[in-house]
Amino acid sequence: MTAPHKFRSVEEQLAALRKGAAEIIREEELRAKLERSRASGKPLRIKLGVDPTAPDLHLGHTVVLRKLKHFQDEGHTAIFLIGGFTALVGDPSGQSETRPPLTPQQVQANAKTYLDQVFKLLDPEKTEVRNNADWLDPLTNQEIVRLCAKYRVARLLEREDFRSRLQKQEPIAVHELLYPLYQAYDSVVLKADVELGATEQKFNLLMGRDIQREYGQESQVALTMPILVGTDGQRKMSKSLGNYVGITESPTEMFGKLMSISDELMWSYYDLLTDFAPPVIVRIKEEVRTGVLHPMDAKMQLAHYIIAGFHGEDAARKASDEFRRVFRERQAPSDIPEAKLPEGDYTLLKILTQLKVAESRSEAERLIKQGAVEWNQTIVRNVNLTVQIRKLTPQGAWTLRVGKKKFLRVVAE
Repeated sequence: MTAPHKFRSVEEQLAALRKGAAEIIREEELRAKLERSRASGKPLRIKLGVDPTAPDLHLGHTVVLRKLKHFQDEGHTAIFLIGGFTALVGDPSGQSETRPPLTPQQVQANAKTYLDQVFKLLDPEKTEVRNNADWLDPLTNQEIVRLCAKYRVARLLEREDFRSRLQKQEPIAVHELLYPLYQAYDSVVLKADVELGATEQKFNLLMGRDIQREYGQESQVALTMPILVGTDGQRKMSKSLGNYVGITESPTEMFGKLMSISDELMWSYYDLLTDFAPPVIVRIKEEVRTGVLHPMDAKMQLAHYIIAGFHGEDAARKASDEFRRVFRERQAPSDIPEAKLPEGDYTLLKILTQLKVAESRSEAERLIKQGAVEWNQTIVRNVNLTVQIRKLTPQGAWTLRVGKKKFLRVVAE
């Protein structure tokens, strides 16, 4: 028989669980659940459902995952629910139109890659992995009708995304109305004490509270997390918008993207993507404000922490060293792609266009005049500069740098 778990005090747990949360509905209920859990030694059941609609996760997805990890770290049961059935239905949350359906094969392939990535954060030995296809697929028509009878259509249409689409006379398919009901039924099957989700999931999480009561269960607590703003500093992080940092990207690529965010945005990343306690973040922020710590150093510390969590400490250190060498010390990266040119005399303008570093002669001219072009570690501003490319020279190769990130090692053919 397993011994009851020894939990930290309720105040200590709440302090860790509140960090970064947008809303806890209701916090007094969470406190009561934590008190009962601590008294009995029985962990709470914490549910996070994810529809595997794409193969790769980005940092935006990890905000809620990290909160699930916080519960797991406190000794509670983390339930990672794969929406094997609901992914085929399509979550209407935040959607202005009906989602295109996925095939079961797509969902299955995506689910496998999700687990590989999720376990970079969660402890696989302590995570309960479930798939809602196991109980939603076998539901009979009678059981679905009984589930539908427990909620009013008028309340469903109160949802902001549904209401907006109705006002614009945009279509809403019947299966979209069923989605939040299915998600709520998951909470009944799993006997969830707490359900996690992004702020746009609030309606679905609250429906779970209602449906659990209808089935004679105590309502789950709904904990929502803010939506992470992408590297552009304006819109939700999204692969389709190109403002994302993928957790399977190379450490160097992740580091570069994280260093590109604004100093202001850095603080929400500290809050949502690290396990630093709020007083630690306040101290770092104060050090930056007073000039004790340079904003770039604070950002490098953030990038190092995030990358180490997914790729390990060594990889994070190498990415940090590479960034420092290239962007601070203005040295060439350790691995530069090679570009070959036939022997001859070239203007720098011609090299830029021939190697497709610039799309046109006028763009090449603009880059040179702006001081954005370096030839062998020397900034060139003379648009008429001519260089000799020869095989039999002591030089052997020439380094071309355009802007901050584009490097080429030019050699003679």
